[in-house]
Amino acid sequence: MVKYKIIGNMTGNSMDAIDLVLTEFDNDIMTDICAYSQPYGKNMQERIENLRRLTYNKTREEIMALPEFKPIHDDYIKQIASCINHMCAQNNIDKKTIDAIGFHGKTLDHNPPSKAQKDGSESYTLQIGSGQMLADLTQIPVVYDFRSDYLMNGFEGAPLVSPHNAHISASEGDGCYYNGGNTSNFALIINGKAKIGSDAGPFNEYTDNYIRINSNKSFDFNGNIGKKGKLNIDLLQTIFDYGRIFYETDLPKSGDPAYYHKSEIFKYAKQQNISFYDAVHTFEYAAAYIAAYTLTLVPNNIALSNKIILFGGGWKNLIVKESFANLMAENSYVLPEHKLQFSNLKNKFIEPLSIKQSAFGDYMEARLFADLARYKLENKVWEIPEIIQANKKIVCGIIANPQKPKSEYYDCINRAAKGWQRK
Repeated sequence: MVKYKIIGNMTGNSMDAIDLVLTEFDNDIMTDICAYSQPYGKNMQERIENLRRLTYNKTREEIMALPEFKPIHDDYIKQIASCINHMCAQNNIDKKTIDAIGFHGKTLDHNPPSKAQKDGSESYTLQIGSGQMLADLTQIPVVYDFRSDYLMNGFEGAPLVSPHNAHISASEGDGCYYNGGNTSNFALIINGKAKIGSDAGPFNEYTDNYIRINSNKSFDFNGNIGKKGKLNIDLLQTIFDYGRIFYETDLPKSGDPAYYHKSEIFKYAKQQNISFYDAVHTFEYAAAYIAAYTLTLVPNNIALSNKIILFGGGWKNLIVKESFANLMAENSYVLPEHKLQFSNLKNKFIEPLSIKQSAFGDYMEARLFADLARYKLENKVWEIPEIIQANKKIVCGIIANPQKPKSEYYDCINRAAKGWQRK
């Protein structure tokens, strides 16, 4: 059996930090060797957010023509390469012993089939990040552009984490694995296999962005800001109303920050003179609420495990975590239109329900991409439930081997960007 040492990288939608983990894989036995995280500066966060607005609903050619694109893209890749090189040097890791880097890239736009079919548009997904440039700057092979293969075959393209949760279940057992990042997503693992996996909705998206705009902080450490506020029911209803089309879409589905209308929500909070602390508390409650609500959409023929296993930095916020536990126990406020759904939710679970933090949680998303890279190196199908159920044999990702760095790269945008159908 071949062993692999692979670096996984994740830069989430919130652009909070560059997260890296070096993991050794011995089949599905995973051992994290070292990890590293470097927060992004406010300037880079603002540049990426501006680029997201500029690239929305644009084709590859239109994006490449933007004068802002190349400088931001190149700085993004250089920062990741610098962090990888630093982590290896800091931990005395010989880069020649590393088999690959699993690199997701930065998602700026996402229009999966579940949304495209509703509005009559063509499906696409946009991730930026040249795998070749990263390979050249680190001198380590890079496996990247994982989403394109799925989307071009008619699937959602995200979330990709459910098979990784299944691999981890060898240690942590079956359960409902729930990720709290910028967006939340879950996977139901039964008998060591992913039964269903789906995005849920905004998690850190409202809270982190609102705090950055209205204070000198980047996020709410431990929920300390939210503790000073209280739930504003009208704001909670408005949050759900603005995202209703997505939240009520059947599972599985794939989300994007553009669906959550944060600028309109923030404008509403300002117009209604909702206090800073009440707004933060409500955004945190909404993160838990949408995560719990999504579980009500699990088809009735699928019984949920009695364990919910949490991972991702968003669950470190105590307001979010406690609100989720209370909602699952029917001990917290529910919008009137959802009372029956939440009341029926408990019947989906095998009692008694337990909620715990994953022992693998801190670098789960980064390790996911190391795991995906391993599957590409072995030419294996990543076992996303809908892919397996459709009997498709899709091996995702492409490989870039190190060369000499150059000034121009032509893989800065993924293959399934808007207009891929006409290529």
